[in-house]
Amino acid sequence: MERYLQFSIFLVNKPGVLSMIFREIAKAKINITSIAMMDSMEHGVLRMIVDDAAATRSILKRLDIPVSENEVLGVTLPNRPGAAADLCDRLASKHVNIGYMYCTASAQGGKTMVVIRVPDIKKAVKVLESTKNKRRDMKIKLRRPATKRR
Repeated sequence: MERYLQFSIFLVNKPGVLSMIFREIAKAKINITSIAMMDSMEHGVLRMIVDDAAATRSILKRLDIPVSENEVLGVTLPNRPGAAADLCDRLASKHVNIGYMYCTASAQGGKTMVVIRVPDIKKAVKVLESTKNKRRDMKIKLRRPATKRR
């Protein structure tokens, strides 16, 4: 579990805008480690975590693109059914709300990293660290596929 600086970039919904941002980041040899995009009719919000925040900030300022920066939490989960449910249960049991979440492509060891935005990161870290060992041995019962139930 790690804390990251995330950029939320507000984009005009027009062809080429996203390409321009990615091209400038690539020219600066900045690696994007996590990314999520949502859109509406008027604009899009690109959320990303990069390996060089200062250089990314400079690029976005030069391009005059509206951006906000937030601290988020990256939690490594096993790549199995129910892992995200367990994470959400642990936080909900201590009244920690998840504003949004998204997944990275992969983490080491066949796992995945979930990026979560919570109002109180210190509390979320405390909750997840205190319940980590209790939940590790929890097994999830899976139903057989419908085709094999007969």
